[in-house]
Amino acid sequence: MTSFDFFNILRSIPKTLRFNFHYFPFKTAVKLPVVVSHRTFLRELNGKVNLPENIDTAMIKIGFGDVGHYDRKRSRTIWQVSGEVNFSGKASIGHGSKISVRGKLNLGEKFNMTAESTIVCAKEITFGNDCLVSWDVLLMDTDEHPLYDTENQRINEDKPIVIGNHVWIGCKCIILKGAQMPDNSVLAAGTLLKSEFAGTNQVVGGNPPTILKREVRWEHF
Repeated sequence: MTSFDFFNILRSIPKTLRFNFHYFPFKTAVKLPVVVSHRTFLRELNGKVNLPENIDTAMIKIGFGDVGHYDRKRSRTIWQVSGEVNFSGKASIGHGSKISVRGKLNLGEKFNMTAESTIVCAKEITFGNDCLVSWDVLLMDTDEHPLYDTENQRINEDKPIVIGNHVWIGCKCIILKGAQMPDNSVLAAGTLLKSEFAGTNQVVGGNPPTILKREVRWEHF
C-alpha cells in the first residue's frame, strides 16, 4: 500500500462510520462491511440497505477504484437513496459513479461498476452475479417526467431493468426502462438498449441493437 492510498483510507473513516451506523444495527455496523471514500457525497441517506447473511469488513466499496483516463482526485461519487438497495455479496462502485434510488436496486455477488457511471432507479433494477459495468454508462428505469395522452392517461410508466449473470456492459452504453440482458452476454460500447434480448453467450450492440456475435465468452482481467 502506498502512502497515498493509506492517507485516503484514513480520510474515508468519517463517511464510512456515518454510512454503516446509519443503515445497520450496531453488531453489523462495527464490522464496517461498507467503506466509503471521502470523495463521496452522501446526498441522501434514507431508505434501506440490505446485506447478505455472511458479511466481511470492506466487502462493499463505494467511491474507490481507478480508471486511468479520469481524474480520481477531482471526481466525486454521489449516493442518493430513499428506496432500497440490496447487496448479495462483494461489490465495488467506482469513483465518480452516481447512485440515485427511490425504487429497488438489486446488486448480485461480485458487482463491479468501474467509474463515472450512473444508475437512476425509480422502480426496480436488478443485476445478476459477476457483472461488470464500464465507465460512462447510464441505466434508467424511468423517464422521470410523466407523459399523458389526450384522455389524460399516462403513457410512459416506469419499467424494471433486468441484467443477467456474468454480463459485461461496455462504456457509454445507455440502458433504459424495460431492457433485459441474458446471462453470459456482452453489451458493446455505445449501445442504446431498451428491449429484451433472448439467448446467451452473445455480443449485442448498436442503435437499434442487434446480435453482433454468438457463442462467445468473456473474462475479467
